[in-house]
Amino acid sequence: MTLDEQISKNLKEEIENSGKTKTEIAKAIGVSKPTVSQYLSGRIQPSLSTLSKLCNFLNCSADDILEIKLDDNQ
Repeated sequence: MTLDEQISKNLKEEIENSGKTKTEIAKAIGVSKPTVSQYLSGRIQPSLSTLSKLCNFLNCSADDILEIKLDDNQ
């Protein structure tokens, strides 16, 4: 699975777990409903500013969406 596919999968899981509709999400982050659908399908990725808005609205961590793991050796 590519990173883009993983990001889309993680974002989809967070949205499904939130119970929010695509319409609610689109309105809250300032994009169209079809754009939210494209994020979920992996056709496009949200910009960093949009990802920040998504994470704040969904109350989730960007680290989880982006699969960022901290190296314990640092």
